[in-house]
Amino acid sequence: MKLGIVGLPNVGKSTLFNAITKAGAEAANYPFCTIEPNVGVVTVPDERLKVLHDMYNSKKTVYTTIEFFDIAGLVKGASKGEGLGNKFLGHIREVSAIVHVVRCFEDPNVVHVDGKVDPLSDIETINLELILSDLEVLDRRLQRAQKNLKGDKTLQSEIEVLQKLKAVLESGKTARSADLSEEEKEFVESLDLLSYKPVIYAANVSEDEIADTEGNAMVKAVTAFAESEGSEVVVISARLESEIAELEDEERAAFLEDLGIAESGLDKLIKASYHLLNLISFLTAGTPEVRAWTITRGSKAPQAAGKIHTDFEKGFIRAETIPYDKLIACGGNLATAREKGLIRSEGKEYEVKDGDVIHFLFNV
Repeated sequence: MKLGIVGLPNVGKSTLFNAITKAGAEAANYPFCTIEPNVGVVTVPDERLKVLHDMYNSKKTVYTTIEFFDIAGLVKGASKGEGLGNKFLGHIREVSAIVHVVRCFEDPNVVHVDGKVDPLSDIETINLELILSDLEVLDRRLQRAQKNLKGDKTLQSEIEVLQKLKAVLESGKTARSADLSEEEKEFVESLDLLSYKPVIYAANVSEDEIADTEGNAMVKAVTAFAESEGSEVVVISARLESEIAELEDEERAAFLEDLGIAESGLDKLIKASYHLLNLISFLTAGTPEVRAWTITRGSKAPQAAGKIHTDFEKGFIRAETIPYDKLIACGGNLATAREKGLIRSEGKEYEVKDGDVIHFLFNV
């Protein structure tokens, strides 16, 4: 999974990304083009894997990961090439979702690019550039469809959706805020529009406010806006994340507890991204390794098997599966679980559930 971090200058985007990079296993460059954004590869925490590892005395534990892309250069006029905007807009096209960092704190020592702190204005600035870029895409698609309409009347329905979407964008709203039918959504997804990508708004507050943001009017404004377009909001303190990233796991837990915070901003971002993108994890376990595999909720067993290896999907016979909590209740003993009838044999139509521990049987 790839998440692109965007935001105006001095909102805490770079601070957050640097914290994520330190918290993650590695940092690397990803060659989208000659301008190379930084990438932070972050392990997705999953306590279930640690339990299974100890239970099976596994030689290896493999967590799933998220790649955070630091996408710079989004300024007013980006859609017209300002600040190398076209290249950076292209980077956004490569990610599954956008993490939009917005400043929700006052600090006279940190100058805002527009002279005042206004998170909704910041959101509007970024969204406008995505919308303008999308309008160019729609105009080209509309022109082509209208040109070919005489020879293909089925294009009429496509034209109607494009015109509907164009009207939404021209009103200053994002494509993701459009009221679309399921059939229309499927078509719009194929257009790969930037303003249709799912968004998590990272409301960046001061260290003093992170434990209690009830009185922060800016956070409330961002939350209300996000709800209006079906996006997610995560309240973080980028400065605090930098401090947390320097700590070992045990120290980190104690530090968060002292602050009265249940989890770090990074953990909240990961959970929000899974929820936003409708993702779950199934598990495989044994002495060689325990591992988490990320799939889209509703995936059938053969597609889940294909995440491990394409041969598993092609030669799929069945999946022997047991929910994680039931396996733990049996002490990890598969023989006991089988005696109790807890291990199910599922076929091609089985929808994999979060936390399913699965063994796949397949033909080579």
